[in-house]
Parts: sequence; C-alpha cells; structure tokens
Amino acid sequence: MPMTSPLAHRRFLLKLSGEALCGVPGGFGVDPGTLREISAELAEVHALGAEIGVVIGGGNIFRGLKGSTAGMDRASADHMGMLATIINGIALADSMEKLGVATRVMSAVEIRQMAEPYIRRRAVRHLEKRRLVIFVAGTGNPYFSTDTAAALRAMEIGATLLCKATKVEGVYDRDPAVHKDATMYRRLAYDRFLQERIGVMDSTAVTLCRDNRLPIRVFALAKRGNIQRVALGEDIGTLVTESAT
Repeated sequence: MPMTSPLAHRRFLLKLSGEALCGVPGGFGVDPGTLREISAELAEVHALGAEIGVVIGGGNIFRGLKGSTAGMDRASADHMGMLATIINGIALADSMEKLGVATRVMSAVEIRQMAEPYIRRRAVRHLEKRRLVIFVAGTGNPYFSTDTAAALRAMEIGATLLCKATKVEGVYDRDPAVHKDATMYRRLAYDRFLQERIGVMDSTAVTLCRDNRLPIRVFALAKRGNIQRVALGEDIGTLVTESAT
C-alpha cells in the first residue's frame, strides 16, 4: 500500500524529451546511467502514492521535424519519430520494473507485440492500480508534437498538472544559454506564453492546456529531486496558468 504523503498532485503527467535519456546535450541513444537516475527518482515519487503518466519523446534517436527539413516527407519522418518514442518507452519501462514499479507502455499506433494499444479507460485503470503508464508514439498522427500528445493525455487521464522537464530551470524571457542576464519567469499566463512564442513548449500543447485550464510546470530535470518537489507542490521552475499573478 502507498504510504500517506502530502502530495499536491496525486495524478500528474510528466513530459520527458528523448534527449533527456542521452546523458549529454545533443547526444544519441539511451545512456544507461541517466536512465537509472530518472527511473530511481520516478520510483521514489511513485512510492509516495503518486499516479504517474509519462509521455516520452524520441529526439535522441530520430526527430521527425529535422527529417522533413532535410527533405523527407513530413508524414514519413514523423512516423519514424513515433517509432523512436516506442524504443525509449520500452527502455524506461524495463528500467522502472527493475526497481519494482509495475509499468505499462501504451502506444498510439498499434504494435501489440511490444506495447498495449492506447485506450483511455484502460490507461486510467492502470493508474488506479498503481501502475506507471508510459505513453508512446505521440498522438499517433503526423504533424503533432509529443508536447501536444502530453497535453492531450494529461487531460484524458484527469491529471491535475502537466510537468515539462527541460534542460533549464524554467521559462526565460531570453535564451539563458546565450544571454547571461536572462530572467526566469516564476509565473506566466498562457496567453503571454503564446504571444511571445516561447520555444520551450509547442504552442498547440499550450493552447490545449489553456482551453482546459490545465496548469503546466516547467522545471529542470537534471536537478535531483525536482520531480518529487513538483509532486509535493513546491514552487520551483515556472508555473504556466491563466494568470501570471
């Protein structure tokens, strides 16, 4: 039985980029050590009683948008990106189960030998049974990012928060890697996020969250314990909601 805990968000969805599994910026593939660290932190939060959904990207293996820029058909490139997310999802599930966390991989495209087909009611039931659910293959459609898939799945499973794990501490007014004087927003309204075309998250995903009043918490994945801090309701990173106050 899960222990009693002061979770602010008992059911939340975590969006992980494929690059988060690399271990180094711009790397390729899955770094075993990085995967173990992420899995261990998720297992700790799960042990507090959290019901966790994860949407994972595939940019560490193949990014559909990059493929189309290089001349590939966009739909074909996006399908390849979906397959990359399935690889990452299987890797994460294997790592989680080695830590004793029951896990299910649910795919938006049918690949029954490797993952369950995504069915909303079944996903919710898995969460209720204390299984960590990893959603792969995006929305199952080309031209939609895994950010959009994360917003969609978060709303479908009744999550109270969409957590966007990134390389930086939160959302900044300028690129902090380029501008040392960049200022981080502690609060940001959906509309301002969209108006300023902030690149940390896809605008379609933010619009979906705005229209359904789903808050987004953007935070740094690399800082150990941040996933737990978010689940406990600590004010880290940037919170994107209806109002910046």
